[in-house]
Parts: sequence; C-alpha cells; structure tokens
Amino acid sequence: MSTPIENYRAMVEQPWGKIFYDVIFNQLKFTDGRRLKILDFGAGFCITAKYYAKNHDVTALEPNEEMYKLRFESGDYTLVTQGLDYLKTVADNTYDVVLCHNVLEYVENKAAVLTELKRVLKPGGRLSIIKHNLFGRVFGNAVLTDNPKAALDLLDEKPEDSMFGNRDVYTNEYLTDFFGTEMKLAELYGIRAFYGLSSNNEIKYTDEWYNSMLELETRVGTIEDFKKVSFFNHLIFEKQ
Repeated sequence: MSTPIENYRAMVEQPWGKIFYDVIFNQLKFTDGRRLKILDFGAGFCITAKYYAKNHDVTALEPNEEMYKLRFESGDYTLVTQGLDYLKTVADNTYDVVLCHNVLEYVENKAAVLTELKRVLKPGGRLSIIKHNLFGRVFGNAVLTDNPKAALDLLDEKPEDSMFGNRDVYTNEYLTDFFGTEMKLAELYGIRAFYGLSSNNEIKYTDEWYNSMLELETRVGTIEDFKKVSFFNHLIFEKQ
C-alpha cells in the first residue's frame, strides 16, 4: 500500500499537480540575466529547485527523508537533508532569493523560521512565500470534496489535518505584520482559482485544457478579487 507521501508524489506528476508549478514559474521569473544564489527551504520533491537550477545556483533544504528520497533527481542543485538547524549555520546576507513554499503552515514557531530566512537574504533580495489561503480552502472543502463541515471548521479557525500534521491556514497579514518595514511586500498573486474545483480529470489531460487553464490561472492570479478566493497566495517580499 502506498504511503500518503508516495500518493502526493504521484499527484504532482498529473496535470492538476504540474499546473501548480507552472503557474509559480510564470509568477517568479528572473529576467536580468544574473546567475543568482537561491535557497529553497522545505524543498519537498525538489521540483522548484530543479527548475531554477538550470540557470542559477540552488541549495535545496529538505529534512523529510521520504520526500527527498522521492525527489526529482538533478545534478544541478545541492541537496541538504536538514532544515532550520542548518539554516542557522548560514552566514548573513548569503542568498539573492529564498523560496519557502507551503512550509510555514506546518511549522510551530513561524517567527523563528522567518527570522532566519530574512537574515540569510541579501539586501534587495527576494523572499517568495506560498501559503494556503483561507477562503480558497473553504471553497475547496465545500465544493471539491463536498465537505461543508470541514469548511465550517476553517471559518472557525480550526487547524486542518494533513499528511504533515495539523495545517495552520494563517493570514497574509501575519507575514506583513511580522516583517514590518524590514521587508516590503512587492508582489501578491493567487494560485489555483479554478483548476482545483472541477472533478472532470479526463479533460485535464488534453493540451487545449492545460494551455488555456495555465493562461487563465496566470492572468487571474494578478486580479484582486480572484486572489481572495484562490487556494493559495504567493507573496514576494523584498529585503530593505
């Protein structure tokens, strides 16, 4: 029998898993031609690390043994099988870009992680945080999984169960309040406004659906009303 993480690994290779990453790559582009030093904190299967390692120097931190053993293999990024303890050994102002995607929801002490991520980021560097969005999660539970009770629990601020333990669907304001004037919120996007609401998976294997949905998701991810109901929000901070 497959483990939950093995099932998750299989899911990210399906169209509804791949499109999540393609939307991220459309939102987070580096166009000035410089070779950047990038830290991917909580790299999971190293999909994002592998993508950016084609043109940049990427260090992927992932302490979960089952996840890094199932990672997307690449000789281009450096895998470190540790987490916060390793991060504390990194010198100040080391990285041009820090990625922290769907990690903080499962961290008890968010402040400790955010403090370290900010510390290792160079002035002018960018911190990309992707997080679950409350209103999108409510839609997902009520519509996609037909579970209005779970949607009500979210509205009552009860943590969700997940394969990684309780998931804390914290707010965007938590991040902006925490960083204050030290980190400027430069960009805010939505991810997964639509593609997670349909249960018709057969159509998702067609190029017409995938290409059109990717363009649609990329475009609505910049529109305020759609950001509010997307399953995820993508916040990009710049260190002052």
